[in-house]
Amino acid sequence: MSTEGTTTEIRGGIELPARREEIELHTADGLTLVGELAAPLDRTPVATLVTLHPLPTGGGFMDSHILRKAAGRLPALADIAVLRFNTRGTASPRGRSQGAFDHGVGERHDVEAAMAFVAERGLPHPWLLGWSFGTELALMYGRELPMEGVILLSPPLHRAKPEHLAAWAGDRRPMVALIPEHDDYLRPAEAAERFAPVPQIELVNVEGGKHLWVGENQTRRVLSEIVQRLNPAALPLPTEWPPPAR
Repeated sequence: MSTEGTTTEIRGGIELPARREEIELHTADGLTLVGELAAPLDRTPVATLVTLHPLPTGGGFMDSHILRKAAGRLPALADIAVLRFNTRGTASPRGRSQGAFDHGVGERHDVEAAMAFVAERGLPHPWLLGWSFGTELALMYGRELPMEGVILLSPPLHRAKPEHLAAWAGDRRPMVALIPEHDDYLRPAEAAERFAPVPQIELVNVEGGKHLWVGENQTRRVLSEIVQRLNPAALPLPTEWPPPAR
């Protein structure tokens, strides 16, 4: 990636040094899901990001670009472990998870299996990160799970209903939603109304943002918002590897 005395710009699909392990998750209804755990190379992670990908019938999977870039960069840049996996019936170069897409119903078991894996491994300070369809799973099922906070990227609020949101009222764990200015489904003004049942939510309106967060500037914005919650001491994120000494 680089040689002594040279640096490489951190952008696109670059993979910085990390311990990358192909993993399997086992659901309560008997399915095996495929995934990857990326952890800091030579340090204990300070926190863990459990990622829930966009809609598989719309092309979402564990390699959807923001999730892949989080796994490629954050273990090295911010000491954050990143868990990615394919929900039931979803395929990627890692493989296909057993089962079939269940419109967010059976996927409850998938989210539970991911968090069970985190607990079994003793991974520290887990946060759920949902993107699009993944936000629906986080909102519908995350409240009952042992995690420390929730980050929502481009929440469409299609499957997550008012009663799901109302159930979070008074929950002391932080919830952050990144709302793109030009989102295809939920823009800032409507998001403020729809999330009113969750008074503690932090709505981050991203000027110029779009649902898919395309482009290096949008990638860096999303990753910086994640690190701000999980390990703010690592900010600002370097733009070159190896990074300059702090």
